[in-house]
Amino acid sequence: MSVWWRLVRFGFRLLYNDLAWTYDLVANVVSLGQWWSWQRTALPWLAGERVLELAHGTGHLQADLAAGGFAPAGVDLSPAMGRLARARLRRQGAAWPLVRADVRRLPFRAGAFDSLVSTFPAEFIVHPATLAEAARMLPRGGRFVCVPNAILRGMSPLVRFLEWLYRVTGQRVNVMELRDQTAARIASAGFTSRVETVQLPGSTATVVVLEKV
Repeated sequence: MSVWWRLVRFGFRLLYNDLAWTYDLVANVVSLGQWWSWQRTALPWLAGERVLELAHGTGHLQADLAAGGFAPAGVDLSPAMGRLARARLRRQGAAWPLVRADVRRLPFRAGAFDSLVSTFPAEFIVHPATLAEAARMLPRGGRFVCVPNAILRGMSPLVRFLEWLYRVTGQRVNVMELRDQTAARIASAGFTSRVETVQLPGSTATVVVLEKV
C-alpha cells in the first residue's frame, strides 16, 4: 500500500475515533450541507419496522428512523461514535439499543430485524462476513439498504474541488462496477440487488437495495 493511502486510512481512523467530535462539521462542509439529506434517501427503500443501522456514526439517521415510524437500533465499532450518538438521543429524549460491535459478528439473534441500513460505509460493507451476517439478521423479503455515494452536481470551483477531494481520498466508487465485482458474494449470501438513483437539489445520491430471497 502506498504512503498516500496509508495516510488516507490513518486520517479516516482519526475522524471516526479521536476526532469523531469533528465528524458532523466535516460531513456538513464536504457535502455543502447535504450529508443528512443524502442519508435520508435510504428511508423509502426500507421494509418492515425493525431497522438496524450498521455503523451508526453520530446518530443523525437513528433520529430520522424514529421520526419515520421505524423501531431503530444501531451498531458501531467506534466507542467515540457511540458516545456521540447516545448523547444526541438523550438530548432528544429518546433511547434505544446502540451497541458497540463489529458488523461481521453481530450480537443479535437470527431474523431480529426487517431491514438493515448503512450510509457511506467503508469497504467492510462488501466483506463476505458482513453479507453473511446481514442475511442472518433478516427474514425472507428483508432488505439491506446502502447509500454508498452521493455526487455533487455543478461546475463551480468549490464543487469541482470537493469532487476532486472525494476522488483522491477513494470516496468515489463506481457502484455498478463494484456490484458486478461482488455479484457472486451477494448471490451466495442469498440476496438479489438493484441500484437506484435519487435526484436532489444540486446532487445525486445512489442507493443499493439488497433483498433476501
